[in-house]
Amino acid sequence: MRKLAILVAGMPGSGKSLFIEAARELGIPSASMGDSVRREAVRRGLRLDSETLASLSIELRREMGPQAVARLTLEYLPPSDVVVIEGVRSLDEVEFFKNSFRRVVLVSIHSSPKTRFKRLLERGRADDPRSWEEFLERDLRELKFGLGEVIALSDHMLVNEDMGKLEFVDLCKRALTRILSTRKAPN
Repeated sequence: MRKLAILVAGMPGSGKSLFIEAARELGIPSASMGDSVRREAVRRGLRLDSETLASLSIELRREMGPQAVARLTLEYLPPSDVVVIEGVRSLDEVEFFKNSFRRVVLVSIHSSPKTRFKRLLERGRADDPRSWEEFLERDLRELKFGLGEVIALSDHMLVNEDMGKLEFVDLCKRALTRILSTRKAPN
């Protein structure tokens, strides 16, 4: 059983990928649950747009249970005693990882809807919303998975608002360093 999973949750565009960047700069391997869904979409010959990926996420959970995406992600984790897993969306997924690691630390990242929408427009990934209405629809879909509960029960909360990318990456590095320096924490 691996030692430590640092789970990262947050609404789309909050800055989860910057937390991953900070982890990589510290030499901590990572995996993205969204990438697991995208990988499965490619395997099934599906498009990588927002609607298709959302439908696939729901279908996977219907086919394999509420921990489906967590299971797929675990298959692709790099071999390491410590790993950061980005994109946890439900307490079922948190529970799955708690059963797969000796210690789990849950970190949530928060940014305002206005800030997140602007970031997603700038990012321009195929599955990113192109209008405020699509953005709100995606947010509501994410919350239906249970993301709000995950965020509310996080061990650490990082606010990514009114700061530059480098400043937030530095904040993430400091948080990761604190987490790694804590020998035992309640699970």
